[in-house]
Amino acid sequence: MKILHVITSMNPKGGGVCQVLRNLNPYLSAKGIHVEVVSLDNENDDFGIQDDFIIHKIGHGKTAYQYQPKLEKWLRANVLNFDCVVVHGLWQYPNYALNKAVLVLKEQNKKVPKVAIMPHGMLDPYFQKSPERKWKALRNEMVWSLIEKKCINEADIIFFTCDEEMRLAATTFKGYKPLKTANVGLGIQPPPINTDSFKQTFYDKCPTIKEQRYFLFLSRIDEKKGVDLLINAYNELSKEKSDLPNLVIAGPLETEYAEEMVQLASANQNIHFVGMLKDRAKWGAFYNCEAYLLPSHQENFGIAIVEAMACRKPVLITKNINIWSEIIKGDGGWIANLQEKGNLKNVLSDLINQSKDELLLKGSNAFETYQNNFKIESCADNFIKTLISI
Repeated sequence: MKILHVITSMNPKGGGVCQVLRNLNPYLSAKGIHVEVVSLDNENDDFGIQDDFIIHKIGHGKTAYQYQPKLEKWLRANVLNFDCVVVHGLWQYPNYALNKAVLVLKEQNKKVPKVAIMPHGMLDPYFQKSPERKWKALRNEMVWSLIEKKCINEADIIFFTCDEEMRLAATTFKGYKPLKTANVGLGIQPPPINTDSFKQTFYDKCPTIKEQRYFLFLSRIDEKKGVDLLINAYNELSKEKSDLPNLVIAGPLETEYAEEMVQLASANQNIHFVGMLKDRAKWGAFYNCEAYLLPSHQENFGIAIVEAMACRKPVLITKNINIWSEIIKGDGGWIANLQEKGNLKNVLSDLINQSKDELLLKGSNAFETYQNNFKIESCADNFIKTLISI
């Protein structure tokens, strides 16, 4: 089988979608499946990652929609070389480009590959209901009626990463009538075995935290991630308790919102911003934290959550993250309800009051939950099996 993935960008700064491919593709290749990726990155873009699969970089698109006509031409010329094409994400040009290219080839009586769309949470009703997204929600309504509804309903199948994502997707837009849907799951490759070099590399990035207890937030520093809520809750608890673990916030700092968060935390010397962490520094941060925190307003899956669990760390997340029920069922962490005023602070206080043994037990439960639900082998096998069944 030959699979082509279509994605806007393989730049890790853009979020977790590209990491899904970096987790999945090596396993597909090991199963004898030929995998390639086409993206709207520039040919000379270097993300400091050595990928072991082919990436065709077509060039950046224009505007936030990422319009790049070269993509449709490339797809028309190359898509017949594949058995299946999987588009990752919505609301940008790649989805429309594939739909249009396949339509043209069908009109030429060509045997086109099967088409799967993987929204990665982008059909979640949060994006249409959030007050701060009023204009983006209106734009999405227009794009849905003109483009995305057709793409979704004409694809051979829509892939979801969990049951909650699949359920929510059916509630967001009128005219949502996909031919077939499937929960293929999502998994991560096991983390590297912990070594002292990971810890030291992390300390090099954050020397002020050396040998101290800390909680870890590691994600994009974005309003959707609830960073302001976390800082405010931590600041309030700092006034009430003197022996809190430190709070490490890891993520790109080159945005106006990130600068605002640095300012919001500036009076608290126990909050540390370390920028984006990769490779050894990232694993060092995970392995040596007491718990991982992500109080997001919306999260389809949360790869970093599962990475923390795979490192035997308990997690504090919210009911707005679609894998919360699996974590509750496995007793691998704490779930905050952002709809209840002060609940995040209360849940964080509960975490702080845990003994070392209680944290270790929660971490062990988190690891077992990862093994039972989010190992790459079982998820990738399901991905393959579902593609074959179309």
